[in-house]
Amino acid sequence: MTAGALDSSRIIYEEKLRGGQMWSRVVRRGQALRVTDVEGGASVAALFYNAADPLERYNMADTLKAQYTARLTTGYVLYSDMGRILMSVIEDSCGWHDTITGIMSAALAEKRYGKGGYQELRNDFHRNSRDNFLIELGKYGLGKRDIVANVNLFTKVTADTEGKLDWVPGNSRAGAFVDLRAEMDVLVVLSNTPHPLDPAKSYAPKPVALTVFRALPVAADDVCRKKRPENERGFELTRRYFE
Repeated sequence: MTAGALDSSRIIYEEKLRGGQMWSRVVRRGQALRVTDVEGGASVAALFYNAADPLERYNMADTLKAQYTARLTTGYVLYSDMGRILMSVIEDSCGWHDTITGIMSAALAEKRYGKGGYQELRNDFHRNSRDNFLIELGKYGLGKRDIVANVNLFTKVTADTEGKLDWVPGNSRAGAFVDLRAEMDVLVVLSNTPHPLDPAKSYAPKPVALTVFRALPVAADDVCRKKRPENERGFELTRRYFE
C-alpha cells in the first residue's frame, strides 16, 4: 500500500469539491477528513466548531502560541477557545498550511478579477470565501459574528523581518493531502475559493477531493500528543469533556 493510501473499508464518504464550491459536514469524533489537492495549486479556507456547542470554535491565537508555530502540518492540533482540541493533523504531504492571512471578500474579488457576478457569468460567477462561509454557516443558525480567524489549507505565506507577508507559489503539488482527525464532533466548513494574497489575475480556483474515514485509535505515542507538552494537556482536557 502506498504512503497515504486508505483501506477502502475505512472510508465513510467521498466527494469532489470544484473550484468556487462551499461545503460543510459534522465530522464525528474518531473520524478524519482528508482534503486532497487534485491538480496542484489549491487553496481551501476552513472553519471549525464544536458541533454540540458552536460557541466553542477554532482559536487561531491559542493554536499558534501553544505550539510555537505560525503554520500547520503533521503533529499540530487545532485548539478551541476553551483549550480543548477540535482536530489533529495526523498526516500531511503538503507541509505548510496558512493560519494568519484570512479570507477573500466580494469587494477584494472584484478588485482582483473584475466584475464576476451572476448577471455577467451565470453559474460561473466569482464566489468568495466570506460569502460562501455565510451561506454554509446559515444552515446551522450561525452568521457574521461566527466567522473567526480561519485556516487556509495548501497555502504557504511567509513573513520577513519587517513583517511583510509573501505568497509562496508552488507550495502544493497535485495529489498532496492533509488528514484532520476529529477529537470531538466537529462542524467543518470549507470554501474552495482563492486566497487573498494569491497574485493570479484570473479567477481559477482548483478542485479538491474530500474523504471522510474512520481514523485509527489515538495511541500513547501519537505524533500529535507528543508534538508539544501543551498538547498532552489539551488531549486530557478534551477527554474529560466526555466524562
